[in-house]
Amino acid sequence: MTYSKISVDIEDRIATITLTDPERRNAMSLPMREECMSALRELETSDDADCIILTGDGPKAFSAGADINELKERTVTSELSSQANLRRELPRFLETMRLPTLACINGHCLGAGLEIALACTLRIAANTARLGLPEINLGVIPGSGGTQRLARVIGLGRAMQMVTLGEPISAQEAFTMGLVNAVHEGTDLMEAGREICWKWQAKGPVSLMAARDAVLASPDIDISAGIEIERKLFALCLASGERDEGVSAFLEKRKPDLRKI
Repeated sequence: MTYSKISVDIEDRIATITLTDPERRNAMSLPMREECMSALRELETSDDADCIILTGDGPKAFSAGADINELKERTVTSELSSQANLRRELPRFLETMRLPTLACINGHCLGAGLEIALACTLRIAANTARLGLPEINLGVIPGSGGTQRLARVIGLGRAMQMVTLGEPISAQEAFTMGLVNAVHEGTDLMEAGREICWKWQAKGPVSLMAARDAVLASPDIDISAGIEIERKLFALCLASGERDEGVSAFLEKRKPDLRKI
């Protein structure tokens, strides 16, 4: 498909979705969200890619947040409309889709941009990146799951600080608190992202998805329920046949080919 607010490239079965509105620092407008959802659905149903990288166009921003012109037009009524649901559905789809996702945060990642990154399986950042949820400075709060996902990733105390003060943090601070998984020089960021994707490609697709889903479920349920979910997902991995190849490769002292199952 042809897009105006994003671009989609696939190389070596790694899909890269780039937010492409650099003049507005890749602000998350409604058209951009719609195009992201369309691209993700297409990748989910096709067999063209094993994993997805999300990044921003240009060195300045992954995404500077929501479109301010759209924000000033929102009302109580509009927030209850189906159109507003897309802002919540996009991160949720991103977080639960079949393919693992990686946010390569190349610059400022604020507000709705950080909410998108939080929904990814992993996040890495350029050393010049700044991350934050500054919505409170505009008289609102994060509205696309930011208050919920941030606390699950970095803990209640640090999330409370970021949400109530609205002050961005550096990439190194984000790494220290676990908000991003690694920090790289900007020129090395995409190559580092591809290396993570290559590691994902060596895993079995069923066991990879099961591992992610088990971890995602853990904050919402007690330990007994979590272990029960883990047990059933473990059994699913056995049924997939990936265990047979993995164990055989280990005993034969070779690398497993878990994608051939």
